[in-house]
Amino acid sequence: MKVVLLAGGFGTRISEETDIRPKPMVEIGGKPILWHIMKIYSHYGYNDFVVLLGYKGYYIKEYFANYFLHQSDITIDLQNNRMEVLNNSSEPWRVTLLDTGLNTMTGGRVKQAQRVIGNEAFMLTYGDGVGDIDIDELVSFHKKNKKLVTMTSTQPEGRFGALDIDENNLVKVFKEKPRGDGSWINAGFFVCQPEVFDYIPDNNSIMFEKEPLEHLARDRELITFKHRGFWKPMDSLKDKKDLNTLWDNNLAPWKIWS
Repeated sequence: MKVVLLAGGFGTRISEETDIRPKPMVEIGGKPILWHIMKIYSHYGYNDFVVLLGYKGYYIKEYFANYFLHQSDITIDLQNNRMEVLNNSSEPWRVTLLDTGLNTMTGGRVKQAQRVIGNEAFMLTYGDGVGDIDIDELVSFHKKNKKLVTMTSTQPEGRFGALDIDENNLVKVFKEKPRGDGSWINAGFFVCQPEVFDYIPDNNSIMFEKEPLEHLARDRELITFKHRGFWKPMDSLKDKKDLNTLWDNNLAPWKIWS
């Protein structure tokens, strides 16, 4: 099963980083967040990736085209114009990089992946969020329920601290980052049947999260896999700092690979 990664957005909410590189290439622990997402899937044996490019897509192409340079020790013989890789630390990945347009919305990007997906089920997620998602459990849930699309959902942390106050205004419990209001939100990590492409018109202005998913929900073909573990998108510089702090202290819950 192929894994499709949305990696073409402008990343305007973290523009301090995305002025020079696309958001999926912003680093956690010296590696692009895109790499971390791919490592999650690879841990479960999914190594065939389709990356949907847009904004600064050449940056992602260059990274994978020169993966040996980024990952390995090398010797370069300038006189003979030869390069020797001293230690092969590459991944068992097959990576297809599709240019899907600078201003194309998520639905339009997914629609363009049809030409390489064909008539097979596939997985889909965003190139800016990590979590300790059990991919095997997710896929089993999808197969069991036999819907066209399974969407992982999660309950995000609240933005502010929460107080549990008694009748005398004494604080009984202080929670720095409690869960939000109990609502479940889209966390990506979809599993899709190929019929999902029938729900996406040939229109680069279509948001996958709007008409296609709304139509699937009306047809009772959209089910959610509730993830109660860790999940966090990189939407701001604070998010980047938080993720790097977890990584640097060996506390990254999404690092499920050895």
